[in-house]
Amino acid sequence: MSWPPQYRSSKFRHVYGKAASKEKCYDCVPITHNVHDNHFCAVNPHFIAVVTECTGGGAFLVIPIHQTGKLDPHYPKICGHKGNVLDIKWNPFNDFVIASCSEDATVKIWDIPKHLLTRNITNPKKELLGHVRRVGLIEWHPTANNILFSSGYDYKIMVWNLDSKEAVISNPVKILEAHKDVVLSMSFNTDGSLLATACRDRKIRLLDPRSGTVLQEANYKSHRVNKVLFLGNMKKLFSTGTSRWNNRQIALWDQNDLSVPLLEEDLDGSSGLLFPFYDSDTHMLYVVGKGDGNIRYYEISPEKPYLNYLMEYRSHLPQKGIGMMPKRGLEVSACEIFRFYKLVPTKSLIEPISMIVPRRSESYQEDIYPLTTGAQPALTAQEWLNGVNKGPLLVSLRPGSGAVNSLPQFLEPEPVKKTADLSQHQGRGGRMPLEDMQKPSKIEDSRKQLKVAEKLPKNEQMRLSNGFDIFECPPPKTENELLQMFYRQQEEIRRLRELVNQRDVQIKQLELELRNLCVDTGS
Repeated sequence: MSWPPQYRSSKFRHVYGKAASKEKCYDCVPITHNVHDNHFCAVNPHFIAVVTECTGGGAFLVIPIHQTGKLDPHYPKICGHKGNVLDIKWNPFNDFVIASCSEDATVKIWDIPKHLLTRNITNPKKELLGHVRRVGLIEWHPTANNILFSSGYDYKIMVWNLDSKEAVISNPVKILEAHKDVVLSMSFNTDGSLLATACRDRKIRLLDPRSGTVLQEANYKSHRVNKVLFLGNMKKLFSTGTSRWNNRQIALWDQNDLSVPLLEEDLDGSSGLLFPFYDSDTHMLYVVGKGDGNIRYYEISPEKPYLNYLMEYRSHLPQKGIGMMPKRGLEVSACEIFRFYKLVPTKSLIEPISMIVPRRSESYQEDIYPLTTGAQPALTAQEWLNGVNKGPLLVSLRPGSGAVNSLPQFLEPEPVKKTADLSQHQGRGGRMPLEDMQKPSKIEDSRKQLKVAEKLPKNEQMRLSNGFDIFECPPPKTENELLQMFYRQQEEIRRLRELVNQRDVQIKQLELELRNLCVDTGS
């Protein structure tokens, strides 16, 4: 008779949280004192945006991700709102576009310049007018380009198509009117075909985001929901809230049956909100407490007990809000699988916290970095509005496997015919080495980059550096600006090394093709 083991085998059992050193924190940041229950922080691989205190309206800061240390008190702001800014979100497919919503009942879309900010930005790229009361939440669609959802205190969720050429858009493409109170949280499933919402009437709703039809509704009275989150492709929902006895509580739901939760657990008696974050690549769930310094993390499994507690990161510094770095911005050489940016208003501090899997090897750990969501949209806005659903485009985080950032693209797609010819050429007699067979896309990318580099004039080749125009950048005046310039040069050196490696691969490939051609001619 075999007995089940008393332990779970998991590669994430020993994940630990590591706070950044003082030099790598962002100090003297005037973080907002607004009591609205939002993250107040948005992060991408280039910038960190944080809602700040401002007189005479609402504003937020956009700081280059490498510009750590003390912030200049006169650092420029994005300050076009007439009321307090309540939520900010980066466009998942363009690291230089950010959306913000405010108490002035507007949503604004901003273009962030690629050079360092030298003055306040007050004119948005687009302004969305439709809500009659303050707008508390915004959410980008996860796979369709330029589709934005906004939720206001008029109990409406509005769907916006930003492909419109108008600077002021006053007609949303769809208005979802399924709620009778304020929407507290919105979350999409992986392909964006379902929208889950948490409402102040204590109900969780599952909606069709195009039509607004309510597909499922939870009327469970023992769990007063505040935040709801889709757990990737697990077909489950996770929610945080309070119990009847005002204890902080978490619950797990089957998305096809919201009548009773699969799991319900009381955490503690604190009064702060719980923010959930889910990593669909590692199936890890993070629960961050507002007003305390704790981050609990769990592993999700498809079978019972569903939720497996791993550990808890503790800190004496309470967090008011928190930001999350996308996977393509993590440091894979340090086995970092998640990174938070913790807002500490009592010290005017933003503290990065890295979640790390302890490994001795310094090589790339493929088992903890599966293919992840990239920075390219799977659909256009019109395709999604026409009813097409498609999952996100996946990329590898392996260094040198290709660009995973959303810098402006200068390359044209290669015709399919050339790829087919290459595959036929590779298949002759099996003479191509295995490592070269595994890298056709990398070689094609390097060819395209070389072609584009040849077509550009010499002065353009010198000016364009990793998507940045170096002549647009003013000479550094402060220590932070000098440090930022240093990091940019380091990034340029890394890019040039990658280009040299790609040219070496191309040379080897051409030599191999010539050798194969000679063999074919001789036979």
